[in-house]
Amino acid sequence: MATPSHAMREVASRARDLIKGETKVVSLAKGFEENSLKRMSEVLKEELLPEIESRIAVLSGPNHAEEVIRNIPSATVISSKSRKVAEELQSIFMTPYFRVYTNPDVVGVETGGATKNVIAIAAGISDGLGYGDNTKASLITRGLAEMIRLGTALGADVRTFAGLTGMGDLVVTCMSKHSRNRGVGEMLGRGLSIDQVRSEMVMVAEGIRTAAAIRSLAAEHNIYMPITERVAEMIYENKNPFACVSELMQRDAVEEIRGISWEAD
Repeated sequence: MATPSHAMREVASRARDLIKGETKVVSLAKGFEENSLKRMSEVLKEELLPEIESRIAVLSGPNHAEEVIRNIPSATVISSKSRKVAEELQSIFMTPYFRVYTNPDVVGVETGGATKNVIAIAAGISDGLGYGDNTKASLITRGLAEMIRLGTALGADVRTFAGLTGMGDLVVTCMSKHSRNRGVGEMLGRGLSIDQVRSEMVMVAEGIRTAAAIRSLAAEHNIYMPITERVAEMIYENKNPFACVSELMQRDAVEEIRGISWEAD
């Protein structure tokens, strides 16, 4: 199922009667459904036959198609609630240049794949504003913190975010010339409106719609996600990017990693 997240429900509904027997269903989409705030595997579960849940899997990782099709060494993750299904799909997708790992943490894999697109827009905005490597590294690192806060609130295993579908996908999407979401951010940073950005696009950038869904999820679960919030404001409220940067930099001073004990003074 390689449809954009906003089309997954409709396509799955239309495909329902064509998925027969023991067919496995693999989602390649990286996003949350905007209205329901559901992950793609949850949408597939609802739209396909109920008994197919154990045969639903997710493929996610730092996998720009432009490089995979050139046989450039890459790695990815297959996630499913069923170990048998994950391992069967692992053997199907594995090649000498495309290494496949398994992970049972479907929530973490899908949350990482969706959240990184919004952080990549922020990284692109930084590029568009003419900022440098210091800014980009800070955005990636603090974006990872937001990803972890949201993911663990939804029930994910924190270890997943240190892997290919967390840090791996985040880095490549924030840095790569192939990244559509980073490209969207760069245009926003250069001063284009979101309508102008959309008019120049020929492919889907999932982060545009996902920013709204993740902002709603963060509010629902009381999760602090300031980078995501600023990106959503720029997309949906036409907020000035320099104002957003100023707000991010001038927040109250806090510890980087909470819960680490200080030695006695």
